This record gives sequence, structure tokens and C-alpha cells, in this order.
Amino acid sequence: MSVNTILITCPKACARYLREELEELGYPIEREAPAGVFTRGTLEDCMRLNLLLRTGLRVLWQVAEFDAADGDELYARSVQLPWETWIPADGYVSIGSSIRNDTIRNTNFAGLRLKDALVDRIRDKRGRRPDTGNNSDKAMLFLYWHESDVCIYLDTSGVPISNRGYRVSPGKAPMRENLAASVLRATRWDRASPLVNPMCGSGTLAIEAALWATGKTAGLLRDNFAFMHLEGYDATAYEKVRNELKSNGNDTLEFPIVATDKDPGAVEAALRNAEFAGVDHLIEFDVCDFRETRIPEDPGVMIFNPEYGDRLGDERRLEPVYQEIGNLFKQRCPGYWGYVFTGNRALGKRVGLKTKRKIEFYNGPIECRLLEYELYAGTRNPKYAQS
Repeated sequence: MSVNTILITCPKACARYLREELEELGYPIEREAPAGVFTRGTLEDCMRLNLLLRTGLRVLWQVAEFDAADGDELYARSVQLPWETWIPADGYVSIGSSIRNDTIRNTNFAGLRLKDALVDRIRDKRGRRPDTGNNSDKAMLFLYWHESDVCIYLDTSGVPISNRGYRVSPGKAPMRENLAASVLRATRWDRASPLVNPMCGSGTLAIEAALWATGKTAGLLRDNFAFMHLEGYDATAYEKVRNELKSNGNDTLEFPIVATDKDPGAVEAALRNAEFAGVDHLIEFDVCDFRETRIPEDPGVMIFNPEYGDRLGDERRLEPVYQEIGNLFKQRCPGYWGYVFTGNRALGKRVGLKTKRKIEFYNGPIECRLLEYELYAGTRNPKYAQS
């Protein structure tokens, strides 16, 4: 089976966590990009990675690399590729792209030229052609074309692998699953001590923590990946891989994961999501104000993902919330590591404690920080003590 370059994409600033995860899985690291990591493997490796990875977005298998100055040269080089061995003649394919070429005024044109090459080649070899469009639930390609450098990939994921399949009740502005997995990796949580998540919303952080701590395979709930729509897809081989990975992990934890929210609807949604993920028995859910959250005696990690405000007036309304988070950290969490994930630096300062680290993240286009606090007896920042 052919071994090619594999590019796994991820959100900006998350590549270090993806690299760490790939190294733990035993995959070689070719290089790290701002929003992805390059490794090597077969299409079967792509199957495994789609199921296993927690921090990635898409698993792309490289099938071509060449130079092309303009659209005509892109077509001429692409039409020579053996598309009939990858894309079924009676199938469906869509094309994503990252284009930066001075000869291209409309990025859709680049995708169109690649589509024309693919369709013409398959029609010539098979006598019929696949349908094309924008759906992401069938076969997919990804075209990288920067200046004259062209890389063409089979996108083996389709819908991003951050869509685990357990979030049946998304709630309000939920954190994406792969971002939650990366945030957890950025903390000092050792997966052997308590994790407390007040303001849990739809429960993504707590669920990802339970999946990671038990070693359960992340993608087993998914019933569709783009690799299933490639020519020669071996369903038997996939089921063998899937059944092998089903046995990963365990079903118990020796420490508590606590998730609370004052909104009964949010806790109900979180519980439903945890049930679908198969970890509801591992998480202690409760409806309460965050200040009333049960905090296990053994030190661990407490992590907040509070609102950070996107409308006029939100910031002032949220200031006392952040101040109370700081009070909770100081008064009730000695020995813990405290974390606040926020996209509002001004509000982050209202926590009023000295940060140990400020870790960069992006929640979609929003630049965020994971603020880390080492919690022990000390003095709050006097600037906010009385405000």
C-alpha cells in the first residue's frame, strides 16, 4: 500500500498539541505548519487517524505535488493524474482549496480547472464521469496552490473530525470538540486527578476530558467519512480497524470530573451529549451557580469557559462574573491549577490574580487566551480588589 505525505489540519495555534498527539500515536513528524502537521502513512493510516485524533480537523492524503504557473498548466499537469484509481466514475466529488496565485482572480476558477481535469480523465478512462458540487459528505479533494507550488490531496475526512457525533444538543455558542481537546492538553491536568468545569454549557470540555482520560477512541460514533467514497474503499478493512479500536480505553475513572451550570437546560443538554459519548457515568453533573460547585478535596484542575461578550454592554455586565471567578479560585481552590478561557483580555484582567501563563488560542476568528493560575494562599491584585 502506497505511503504518502499526510497533512492533518487544525485551528491556528493548535499545531503543537496535534504534533504531541501524533507523536503519542507513533507517527513520524515531517514538519509543523501554523495550522497543521505533516506526517506519513497509507490510506489505512488515514482511516485510523480519522478515528483516533482529538485535536485535528481534517486528514489529507497527498497524491500530487508539482509547479503550475497558471490555470492552463494546472489543468495540463492534473489531467495526467490517475484519478480513476481514486474517484469512482459514478460517484460524487467536491473540492476545497487554499489559493494564492497572481494569475487567479477568482479562487473558484482554480477549483474548476482541477475539476475539469479530473472529470475529463475519468470520462476518458471509464466512459462516464462523477458528479461534482459542494457537498462534504462524499469524496473530497483539497487543492493547495501558493505562487507556483501545487499540492493536491484526497481529503479523507469530509466533514471535519471535530464533529465526533455525540453533540446532539449543542447549546449556546459551544466550544468545538477539537478546540476543547487542545485546551485540555494545554493545561497541567494529568488525567489522574479531579477536573472541575463550572459554567459547563453543553459539556464539551468535560466530555472530552472523560474521553481522553479513559483513552476511548474519539471518532467511533461517526458513520461517514470521505474515505468511504473513494474508489476501492474496503469496508471490511475499515470494520477491522474500527473493531480493533473499540477495545481501546477503559470504562472507569479513579477521580471525579465535575461539571456544573446554573441553567437546567444546559445541564440537560450536557448530560444528553455525555450519554451519546458513553461517558455520562464518569461525569458528575449538577445545576447550580458556579460559586456553589462541589470542589473535590484532592487538588486538580478547575477550568472556566465563560462568556466574553460580543455586544455593546456585555463587558460591563460580565465584569463581576470574572471577579467572582477570581474570588472562587482564591477562596476555595488551594492546591488547584485554575484556568479561564476567554476572548476578552480586559475581562481576563478582572479575575484579579497573577497569571502563570497566557496561552494563545483561536476560537474561529476570535483571538483568545487560556489564562493559567497557580492557586495558593496569596494576595489579589489590588487594582481590582475593590472594584
